[in-house]
Amino acid sequence: MEEIQEAKRGLPVLGREAPDFEAETTVGKIRLSDYRGKWVVLFSHPADFTPVCTSEFIGFAEKYQEFKKRNVELIGLSIDSVSSHIAWTRNIKEKFGVDIPFPVIADLGMQVAGLYGMIQEGESSTVTVRTVFLIDPEGILKAMIYYPLTNGRSMNEILRLVDSLQTTYEHKVATPANWKPGDAVVVPPPATAKAAEERLKEGYECVDWYFCKKKL
Repeated sequence: MEEIQEAKRGLPVLGREAPDFEAETTVGKIRLSDYRGKWVVLFSHPADFTPVCTSEFIGFAEKYQEFKKRNVELIGLSIDSVSSHIAWTRNIKEKFGVDIPFPVIADLGMQVAGLYGMIQEGESSTVTVRTVFLIDPEGILKAMIYYPLTNGRSMNEILRLVDSLQTTYEHKVATPANWKPGDAVVVPPPATAKAAEERLKEGYECVDWYFCKKKL
């Protein structure tokens, strides 16, 4: 009961340091803070040896090199044992011909699930929903996504979000709806009336003073 209560702490906060943890994984013990200097995609799945989760792990594995190109490390998690994770990833290799190249956290005590609000009682009180947390090289939580048990995630959308976050992180801009690399970015709107007056003269692609884009 205490473990379940621990897993109900609530959600972490965007723009603040992602909760650190130490955990056993399929590659040994890791700490989140060991990944400073890299981007991290921490994601949970409900259970090993289930069809939607298997399709997602295959999807993450197939995009693994694309994440690596972006200096992103993947870390999976569920409330299963290390032995279960190892057996499952070996099964994926045997049945689907896909190696799982990233660590998978064994969170039997729900400690990490509790830190990140991965237990959503509307879906289940005993397994994690499909969460995605994107953490920057300083350890700051930049984005989080929650999916129900029944719906698999889009790896392409997670990669697109990584590209978007890395662009805003590096260039101090924003990205519009459906943005992808190569598209124009949004220039932060002016903060004063005088700056608004000048904005239309600054050479950006503007619809009005508050809505301007530029190419990087």
